[in-house]
Amino acid sequence: MIELRTPAELEGLRAAGRFVADVLDELLETVDVGVNLLDLDRVAARMIADRGAVSCYVDYHPSFGNSPFGKNLCTSVNDAALHGLPYDRALVDGDLVSLDFAASVDGWVADSAVTVQVGTARDEDQRLIATVERALAAGIEQFRPGNKLGDVSYAIGHVAKDAGYSVNTQFGGHGVGRTMHGDPHVPNDGRPGRGLKLRPGLVVAIEPWLMQGTDELVQDEDGWTLKSVDGSRAAHVEHTVAVTDAGPEVLTLRRAQRAEATA
Repeated sequence: MIELRTPAELEGLRAAGRFVADVLDELLETVDVGVNLLDLDRVAARMIADRGAVSCYVDYHPSFGNSPFGKNLCTSVNDAALHGLPYDRALVDGDLVSLDFAASVDGWVADSAVTVQVGTARDEDQRLIATVERALAAGIEQFRPGNKLGDVSYAIGHVAKDAGYSVNTQFGGHGVGRTMHGDPHVPNDGRPGRGLKLRPGLVVAIEPWLMQGTDELVQDEDGWTLKSVDGSRAAHVEHTVAVTDAGPEVLTLRRAQRAEATA
């Protein structure tokens, strides 16, 4: 069921979005060569506890997961594209890591992700990150009253394919509100002018993700982490966004993005 949020409900979602953004800001400051993935998860756990928030991941057990997730954060490294289950691994120079975080604050959920290079940057990784970030911006730009959901999906897919990447539509964006995953599904490719008409109050997480050499996934033996079938590296970005009368409102802008928006 697709729900449209009232102005009062959007206030709750804004608070959740700000908290999720603050956690990702802290994680981005923590990521470095030698930092363990479990340390990153502990940062998220501490901030959840300090805020009195609730993890959306610890007890999460959808049909595609072999067991409850059990951690507070997704850490997808190198060829891991999505749902990276944190484990005892220290980041090394040249790693590419995606951080995906969702939490409930006073009953309202926000979801966001960012991909960052660790230590020495690779040109091909920089290009991949730049492409998913452009795709996210293009999708957000279309998330406005009167447009169709297909306009959002098409904008994302067009950026990705124009840059030479193939697009997987199995996993994509989704509605958020009282729960982390709800209707509608937002594919990362589609046909313009098709699908749900966008109206003020609709809130979704828009999340492009791409792999350098394929659009096919394989599940890791941990029962959660989804990796590229050919071992190529992946990048994933995401924002929770609301349709308003004035256009799209990004609820999970991080500190640098907020500063850029007001500059």
